[in-house]
Amino acid sequence: MRYFIEFSYSGKNYFGYQIQPNQISVQEVLENALSTILREEIKTTGAGRTDTGVHAKKIFAHFDTEKDLGENLVYQLNSFLPTDISIKRVFSVKDDFHARFHATFRTYEYYISLDKNPFTQDSSWQIWKRDLNIDLMNEACKILFEYEDFTSFSKLHTENKTNNCKIYKAFWEQNGTEIKFMISADRFLRNMVRAIVGTMVEIGNGKIAPSDLRTIIEDKNRNSAGTSAPAQGLFLVDVGYEF
Repeated sequence: MRYFIEFSYSGKNYFGYQIQPNQISVQEVLENALSTILREEIKTTGAGRTDTGVHAKKIFAHFDTEKDLGENLVYQLNSFLPTDISIKRVFSVKDDFHARFHATFRTYEYYISLDKNPFTQDSSWQIWKRDLNIDLMNEACKILFEYEDFTSFSKLHTENKTNNCKIYKAFWEQNGTEIKFMISADRFLRNMVRAIVGTMVEIGNGKIAPSDLRTIIEDKNRNSAGTSAPAQGLFLVDVGYEF
């Protein structure tokens, strides 16, 4: 039987979701909990890999087992796991349903604080020395829909067969001193959202014009884009499936 797990986590204490040599990862902790409770070796496949320090409000993974999971598995997992990982539900799916390959979209949010806020140090990028022009940043967002090749926002030397992504939504909104960026696409390249945010901040503070984004994307060169935004402001907030 194949099962899906819906869960969330704070990425502060982890070197990303995917297992890393000699580094603690969310996947390792999750698999250890499942293997201990089910008393067999369990391997999971996640909907995607989040980088070191990145958070997930809603993410999925699948695993296979022949055992009856019982009604208390969610409670058992949450009791076993550390407080920074929370299991929402576990449910059965078709045997060939895949957490990564069958995802139809992924949505991220990125948070910026314009205040020096001690309570959001681990969940936002603290930019408290200057204001950002949200109108200019939203003008730049519209340009993203004109393109599909986002090589300029991809981490170098990856194993991607293509750097094409279809962006469905992208916009900035401000609530007081908090700024949120929301972006949804069929897939994302490694470091793509943080690279876009870093470039957008340069637009927001007047360093470059919104129209410069076209040149950056068409260059297909990571060095043309801005510096990547810090990891702690990034959240994976949704992954879509046609169950």
